[in-house]
Amino acid sequence: MSKFMYDLCVLGGGSGGVRAARIAATHGARVALVEGSMQHGPPYFSAIGGTCVNVGCVPKKLMVYGSHYGHVLHESNGYGWSNNGNELKHDWATLMENKNKEINRLNEVYGRILRNSGVEILTGFGKLKDANTVSIENGGEEDKLVVTADKVLVAVGGWPFKPAIPGIEHAMTSNEIFYMKDRPKRLVVVGGGYIAVEFACIFKGYGTDVTLMYRRDLFLRGFDNSCREHLRTEMTNQGVNLRFNTNPSSIEKQGDGSFRVTCEDGSVVECDAVLYATGRKPRTEGIGLETVGVKLGKGGAIAVDQDSRTNIPNIYAVGDVTDRINLTPVALHEGHCFADTVFGNKPRVADHSYVPACVFSNPEIGNVGHTEEEAVEKFGDVTVFEASFRPMLHTLTGMQTKTLMKLIVQNENGKVIGAHMVGPHAGETIQGIAVAIKAGATKENFDQTIGIHPSSAEEFVTMRTPTRVYLGGELQQKL
Repeated sequence: MSKFMYDLCVLGGGSGGVRAARIAATHGARVALVEGSMQHGPPYFSAIGGTCVNVGCVPKKLMVYGSHYGHVLHESNGYGWSNNGNELKHDWATLMENKNKEINRLNEVYGRILRNSGVEILTGFGKLKDANTVSIENGGEEDKLVVTADKVLVAVGGWPFKPAIPGIEHAMTSNEIFYMKDRPKRLVVVGGGYIAVEFACIFKGYGTDVTLMYRRDLFLRGFDNSCREHLRTEMTNQGVNLRFNTNPSSIEKQGDGSFRVTCEDGSVVECDAVLYATGRKPRTEGIGLETVGVKLGKGGAIAVDQDSRTNIPNIYAVGDVTDRINLTPVALHEGHCFADTVFGNKPRVADHSYVPACVFSNPEIGNVGHTEEEAVEKFGDVTVFEASFRPMLHTLTGMQTKTLMKLIVQNENGKVIGAHMVGPHAGETIQGIAVAIKAGATKENFDQTIGIHPSSAEEFVTMRTPTRVYLGGELQQKL
C-alpha cells in the first residue's frame, strides 16, 4: 500500500483539472480534487468547471447567442418579416436567470461525472505544504484538512488583471460582468484582447452604447492582420466606438451612479459601467508554490516540460496556469495527456501545433495555423489567397457586411499552413478546415474538393488566384 492517502491530488476544478482527475481515476488511481464551493454565486470562480463553465466560454457563448437576435430580427425585414410596428424589447433579468440555471446544471453535471469516476471532491482552498502534502481550508483555520498524495497536479487557472489607476475599484472584470443585475445603457470596455472585443460586440448587440478603448493602434494583437482590420471595419459600421491609442488614467463615480472615465490624452467619456479586460494572469499566488520551490516563469506562470512536469519531479501543471495556449480544449488535452502518461501507461505528449481558435465577436473570427505575418517570417516563401465578399444572406437584407476568407500556403510543398475567416459561423467552419490542415492538406487538395453550394464555406475550395506571393520573406507579387 502507498504511504500516501491518494495517488493524485488535483488543485483546481476547471477544465484541465477535471479531465485529468477523471481520466486518472479511470486508470485506477486514487484521486482527490480540491476546489471551492460547488454552489452558484460568490465567489464566482469556485464552482466546479472553472472559468470556462462559470465565467468564461459557456456563459459568454449564451450571451453571444442572445445578442444576435436583435440583428436577425432587423435583417429579416428584407425577407418579408415584420414586427407590425411593435417595439422590440429585451429582458435582461430573464437572460441572467436562465444563464445561471444552466451554469448550476453544468456544475452539478461535472460533480456527478467526477464522483461516478471515483474522484473524491474536497471542498476548499488547497495550498501546498510540501511536495506531497496539501492543506485545504474551507472557511477558516478550524476547517483545515490535510491530505497527502504521491503526485500533485496544479490546475488553478488564471485570474483577470486590473492596473492600479485611481478609481479602478469601480471597474468590473470578466468575472463580475456575467452577474450584472441590469444592462448598462453606456459601457466602456478597456482592452484589446478577445475578451474585450467579444464583450464590446455582445453588449452592442443588446443595444448598449459601447466604447472600446485600447492603448495600441489595433486590437487582437497576434491575430492575422487582415482579420484584425476587417473586424475593425465591421465593428465600426455597427456603431461600436473604437478608440485606439487610448488609455484611461482614472475612473470617477458620479453622484447619479454613472462613471466618468478620463484618459491619458485628456479626453473624457461618461458611462454607466466600465469593464476592464486587460489580460489574465496565472493564479499562482498563495498556493504554496514558493514553499515547495516550484519554478515560475514570465508573469508567474508555472514552468513545465513537454510532459507538463515542473522542476519538482512529482508536481505537474496544466491549463492557463502554465500560460502556454490559454484555451479550454488545450487544457483538456493537456490534462488527458498527463493522466494517460502518468497513470495509464500510455505516454502522450500534448500537441500545441495547429490549434484552431475562434473569437466570438460580431462577425466571428476563426483561425488555425500561421498568420500571414508569422508564415512570411518563418518560411519566407509563401503564397496568400484571400477573398472578401458580401455573403448571400445579405443580398436581401440590405446590410453591407462582408465575409473574409484567407489561405496561406507554403511554396516549398504546397501545404496549407494557415486558414482564417471573419464572418458568420467562422468557428464552425474552421473546425473542419483544422482537421485538413492538421492532416497536412495541400492547396491542391483544397482545389480538388467539391464545394457545398450555395455556402460561404465553399470559398475555401474555390480560391484559385493568389493575392500575394512572398519569396525570401519579401513581397514579390500583389494582385
